[in-house]
Amino acid sequence: MDKIEELISEQAIIKKVEEIGNQINKDFQNNKVMIVSVLKGSFIFTADLVRFLNFPVEIAFIAASSYGASTVSSGELKIRYDIDIPVKDKNVILVEDIIDTGLTISRLKEYLYELGAKDVRICTIFDKPDRREKQVSIDYCGFVIPNEFVVGYGLDYNNKYRNLRNLCKITI
Repeated sequence: MDKIEELISEQAIIKKVEEIGNQINKDFQNNKVMIVSVLKGSFIFTADLVRFLNFPVEIAFIAASSYGASTVSSGELKIRYDIDIPVKDKNVILVEDIIDTGLTISRLKEYLYELGAKDVRICTIFDKPDRREKQVSIDYCGFVIPNEFVVGYGLDYNNKYRNLRNLCKITI
């Protein structure tokens, strides 16, 4: 049986999402922005975040993974579902649930530039810098978390626990 222990409460997460939304509002006044949400994990964060934005945004999704059913990144990026809206000449905010090794998000950022994005900024609710293998500049960051395997608020273990409203450490 998996053991779960809360690390960050639902209330703290929502407060932080609002802060990030307010900062994006300041940074992109009167500019068009496209949100690219990395599935599956960031769909909850993205939904909460865009409700705090006070300007029209385009929203697209991309499914990319380097984990599969493992708790350790394979380092190999696999795009399973590609963006269905052109990004050419657009300001893009790439929304991710968690950044740890930096391999997936850095490759996705490069990919968006290859597709012609004007600017790509990275937004994450959770950052795990102790696992970083590739340095990444994060423009909007919620929480820096310890090097623990975590679930909840969109993050999963083997497609379970995404529905938790908080962030939890899981012992398998």
